[in-house]
Amino acid sequence: MRILVAGIVAIVMMFPLHVAAGFTFDQVVQKAKILADKPYEAPQPVPKFMREISYEAYQGIRFNPDRSLWKESQSNFQVMFIAPGLYYTHPVTVNVIEAEGPRPLLFKKTDFVFSDPEVEKRVPADVGFAGFKLTFPLKSKNEQNQFMVFAGASYFRGVGKENTFGISGRGLAVDTGLPSGEVFPAFTEFWLVRPSPDAKEMVVYGLLDSDSLTGAYQFTIVPGSQTKIKVRTELFPRKPIQLLGMAPLTSMFFYGENTPRPRGEWRREVHDSDGLQIHDGLTSEWLWRPLLNPANLEMDFFSTDNVKGFGLLQREGKFSGYEDLGAHYEQRPSAWVEPQGDWGQGKVVLVQLPTADETNDNIVAFWTPQAPVTRDTPVALAYDVGFGKANISQNPMGAVVNTFIGDGNLIGGGKVPQAYRIIIDFAGGPLSKLPANAPINGQVTALDNSEIFEHFVEYHEEIQGWRLSILAKPADKKPLHVRAFLKTDSTTLTETWTYRLPTNNHILAQEKE
Repeated sequence: MRILVAGIVAIVMMFPLHVAAGFTFDQVVQKAKILADKPYEAPQPVPKFMREISYEAYQGIRFNPDRSLWKESQSNFQVMFIAPGLYYTHPVTVNVIEAEGPRPLLFKKTDFVFSDPEVEKRVPADVGFAGFKLTFPLKSKNEQNQFMVFAGASYFRGVGKENTFGISGRGLAVDTGLPSGEVFPAFTEFWLVRPSPDAKEMVVYGLLDSDSLTGAYQFTIVPGSQTKIKVRTELFPRKPIQLLGMAPLTSMFFYGENTPRPRGEWRREVHDSDGLQIHDGLTSEWLWRPLLNPANLEMDFFSTDNVKGFGLLQREGKFSGYEDLGAHYEQRPSAWVEPQGDWGQGKVVLVQLPTADETNDNIVAFWTPQAPVTRDTPVALAYDVGFGKANISQNPMGAVVNTFIGDGNLIGGGKVPQAYRIIIDFAGGPLSKLPANAPINGQVTALDNSEIFEHFVEYHEEIQGWRLSILAKPADKKPLHVRAFLKTDSTTLTETWTYRLPTNNHILAQEKE
């Protein structure tokens, strides 16, 4: 159903209305709407010593799984709680909705185990919760597995059955990457709808607040081999917002196959995600952008019309790609956002920040509407977020398997100074049905005045696919910007690989010390 929400085209899908003792999503919407008409009040922080606690000391505060919410009924869904401290600087209100209606849950120190008695003594008895973890028997009926976490600002993390935690979703991003500085809206209150003991889905409502806007959220959560969250949101701006980021995803990219390995690093790659994928509604194009760890902040804007999906994927799914027995990056989930209804014109935004190690999330992707967002333009949208393996996007085209970049003036690279040799491997989709001698061509386009010297395609038996090799040179003091895909005379066979390499990249051999 298409509606116009005060100047912004928004799509509200008709979700099944979850009701418990008269409590509905509309009540959260009303709370958000009323709150937006009041001056913003920042949440009260927890005591200073908890905000300044060391990482090791905070890790010593653990929730006792035997105290999990709904454990007594042996429910499929159970809830473990998170203590505030360190990164979690303020508590959130948590309510449970049962047959009798909603009631607040009270913090109990006895539900937590403290490794340090001095820390236990100093934690107030009423400090409150920072968030919660959801568990479900993903792997066996007698084992509760953590599969989703709501904690910190508007962050939530999910995994599929075969994943370990990595990428995060967020309720909202505001002014991410802008010189004015990012605003971090935060969930301040949650309502957990108690599911039946054998339920396969669970509903969580959230109230979001910031000095920029307020918001109401409904999360319908279905765990499994792919964990899917149906999200419904209504937002009420307090003031104009320069860059509103809807359905944001936050991840980490330290280095990969398409970047130099940092000095001293022995692992082949280190990242939670290795590329951004976009499915545009107007052109039906599938686009793939490998990620970077840039020397300076980089922002890319991909225009879309009725975007069908976007996400940050972890395509390198082999242990041999990382060789890390501790982190197991090959098990990190991919995340895919699928809009419900026509979102209209807008842009998918990719923000890439420099990071010196793997402890910082430096990648953000989100959709932003083309129409301006002001106090008079509330926004209502619906979308699905999935966490799972890299095929979660169900891309039917031939996919990029590898991206390698080297000096174009070395043996094996070329004989053009200041040029780059780019290698792109494609496999799967329509390519899997073609013989090795199929007449496949590369369609290569240079942007930002970059120059293409040569490109050719050859069959790659090891991956049962094709390799596109490109020799390209950027314009003076400009980034290298290239797009490419494979085709026959009349048929596009693959997604579109697109790459923008900043000038300060340390790839050319003559740049070595």
